[in-house]
Amino acid sequence: MSPGRRPAAPHRVVSLVPSLTEAIASGAPELLVGVTDWCTHPADLAAERIGGTKNPDPARILALAPDLVVANEEENRPADLEALRAAGLTVLVTVIRTLEDAFAELERVMVTGCRLSLPAWWEEARENWHAGRAVIDARVVVPIWRRPWMVLGRDTFAGDLLSRLGAHNLFAGHEERYPRVAPPDLRTAGADLVVLPDEPYAFGPDDGPESFPDLPAALVDGRSLTWYGPSLVDAPRRLGTALLDPLPPAGRPTPGAGSP
Repeated sequence: MSPGRRPAAPHRVVSLVPSLTEAIASGAPELLVGVTDWCTHPADLAAERIGGTKNPDPARILALAPDLVVANEEENRPADLEALRAAGLTVLVTVIRTLEDAFAELERVMVTGCRLSLPAWWEEARENWHAGRAVIDARVVVPIWRRPWMVLGRDTFAGDLLSRLGAHNLFAGHEERYPRVAPPDLRTAGADLVVLPDEPYAFGPDDGPESFPDLPAALVDGRSLTWYGPSLVDAPRRLGTALLDPLPPAGRPTPGAGSP
């Protein structure tokens, strides 16, 4: 959004980010006229689906005549956002690398952008995170994809959440934010624990831990780790529970374990 005179309150909003969709819907679901195919919360949201976060349909968005489009610099492609701006739409782009960024950007979207009051969950989430303390003291690797294997690197929202709970990401100093690292290098990085979220890749008990046979595996809720919205309220408890109760080491890889 451009600086200057404050725009009028929007009546029609398109959200290109699942987290922001859920946040806006918590206070004013009627504002949302278009959301992505990945906007799964709330499940009963009555808004048109306009494609994915990486491939939204500009024609469908324009046809909805939104007063405001909310986006994120990481989840959405710059070319798509520029195309929407060139078509005359107002696009608010969030930048979120830390928990504090999330709270600030949620306030900007909801109060400045949508002209709503901050919801009660926003303050409750702040209190829960600020009152919390580390639950572990462990070196971790955090895969987020396989085929090819990718992990959390530097300056990520998910990495910041884990660090607040005492998980020290061994790739936090990597020059890339989401580096590709081969499984043998992950296994020998010196981790005490592998953290496996169920999104964006759906790691689970039978898909992921077998590639790290000598490490306990914490299976964490991806929404708690990567979404910035109402899920932040319960995220410290959910993530902390998962970190404290990992699956034991597999002991020996199954045939083909560790292959991309």
